[in-house]
Amino acid sequence: MIGLDKVGFIEKAKPICGPNDAICRPLAISPCTSDIHTVWEHALGDRHNLILGHEACAEVVEVGSMVKDFKPGDKVIIPAITPDWQAVESQAGFSMHSNGMLNGWKFSNVKDGVFAEFFHVNEADGNLAHLPKEINVENAVMLSDMVPTGFHGANLAEVEYGDIVVVIGIGPVGLMAVAGAVLRGASRVFAVGSRQICQDVAKFYGATDIINYRDGDIVAQVKEAMGGKPVDKVIIAGGDNDTFAQAVNMIKPGGIISNVNYLGSGEFINIPRVGWGLGMGHIRIVGGLMPGGRKNMEFLARLMKYGRLDVSPMLTHKFNKFEDLESALLLMKNKPKDLIKPVVNLS
Repeated sequence: MIGLDKVGFIEKAKPICGPNDAICRPLAISPCTSDIHTVWEHALGDRHNLILGHEACAEVVEVGSMVKDFKPGDKVIIPAITPDWQAVESQAGFSMHSNGMLNGWKFSNVKDGVFAEFFHVNEADGNLAHLPKEINVENAVMLSDMVPTGFHGANLAEVEYGDIVVVIGIGPVGLMAVAGAVLRGASRVFAVGSRQICQDVAKFYGATDIINYRDGDIVAQVKEAMGGKPVDKVIIAGGDNDTFAQAVNMIKPGGIISNVNYLGSGEFINIPRVGWGLGMGHIRIVGGLMPGGRKNMEFLARLMKYGRLDVSPMLTHKFNKFEDLESALLLMKNKPKDLIKPVVNLS
């Protein structure tokens, strides 16, 4: 990010490795919609010469003197969220907010990201994860952010066996929310999205019903399909500040609405008073940044290693040169109809 609305390649010094840290070189990288929010929606404010990117798998090239479990040459998964594990917030169970709101999100937020020849990872033993040999580098990139964010949506919603779930927004995060809800035992899953390719992949991950917002109000469509009854859980993985009102108006008393969508603009979120039971409907609304760190990455990698999760249908556009990165980034900005996720393979 050269500045607001401008990206390009620049020269920077190679990062310095601290005693607990690692320096890595990317093997595969992928742009994210968050990068688009940062550059073109100005979500984080004006930044200059900030290296973008928080989705990568990589090879370790240097480790600090205190690092025990990783060495140069290791292939690793890089989580998008790399907390400070000794922070009080981490000890309280909210590592993604270590040392302040959202401060576990460091790459392309409070420090340079992974779209570079070399990048820095803090607290390597806690924030790197070994890449199983059974997982190729292109698929592994999805473990950085897309898989854990979508699955976090299903976890926050506390999806249980038999639940009827609506996933609003079926880009890559929403698709992983569908997959996560199904793995947690959802019986019926409504997937809300307009692009055919996303609808098809949502069905691949277990969506039973497709709702196209271009065909009319999604609340009315869901209620019609449900015979007028509300749903158990709603996962918001797309939309805008008004999407919460739609979620409230389709969920049952005692239901849970989870949000993992990045709200990049606006000042307020509107909650409908009557739909929320005049404030007394026992409808929980919870939003959360995905957990980072080694344990989460390694647990999710097991799903791919043993064939429980196949992310390859999401990888619609593939590149193999570092210079292609800008083209991949602009794909995420422009979102052509055949796009779900681009990946740049540098291995």
